Amino acid sequence: MNGLDLNLLSGFRLLDVIDILLVAIIIYYVYSLIKGTIAVNIMMGVALFYGIYLVVKQMEMRLLTEIFGGFISVGSIALIVVFQQEIRRFLIHIGKNISMRRKKYFWSFIGSKKTDTHANAEQIKPIIDACRSMAKSRTGALLVFARHFDEEYYQTSGEYIDAPLSKRLLESIFFKNSPLHDGAVVVVDFRIMTASSVLPLSDSEDLPPQFGLRHRAAIGVTEVSEALAIIVSEETGEISYAKDGNVNMNLSPEELEKILLEEL
Repeated sequence: MNGLDLNLLSGFRLLDVIDILLVAIIIYYVYSLIKGTIAVNIMMGVALFYGIYLVVKQMEMRLLTEIFGGFISVGSIALIVVFQQEIRRFLIHIGKNISMRRKKYFWSFIGSKKTDTHANAEQIKPIIDACRSMAKSRTGALLVFARHFDEEYYQTSGEYIDAPLSKRLLESIFFKNSPLHDGAVVVVDFRIMTASSVLPLSDSEDLPPQFGLRHRAAIGVTEVSEALAIIVSEETGEISYAKDGNVNMNLSPEELEKILLEEL
């Protein structure tokens, strides 16, 4: 028995350890992306189906083996179709991490962003003032700050504006009697590109029941892109901030300003 154990260990290489660690990291990333969604239940069903296939194959039950084997032979294509959103989210998550690391390296190479802090504070001021005013009047609002303007995605689902960012314009758009108050305002480089944009809703099952369409849309768009989102609740006047599918709730205008200075 000891000899067998030694033989097994002798064939175990450093590359095998690295291989196991890489597989574990991939599994962790996949689980972190599908956790709390209906995809977890689908994955459990797929794992159970494959487990039954291995059992019937081991027991040499030929008919069942042929049936299950036929399903598994086309299973890879079916899985791509079923998990297309999760696969897209996984690839975006990887690309986002690479992009963030490149930005950190770039800024560490040329120096800090202190020279831009004052300029950003001036550009962020209309956003903070508008959010403060809308929170007091309990005017519902959803602002999305995109890194790039995707015309096919945002423009087809909203009204194209391309106007300078200002407090009055934001308040006018989200005024309850305005035809553009439903949907999101998309901001790129401190310009309002579109209003009344329709965003993808998050399908996470872990969201609090008090979250309405604005919060679900903010979480959904930050899950599938590098965008940031600000939500003003129509019911409570509470200001929230969303990034990477996570929400910071009940922020003061000062806390929001501090976050935006770091992120924008």
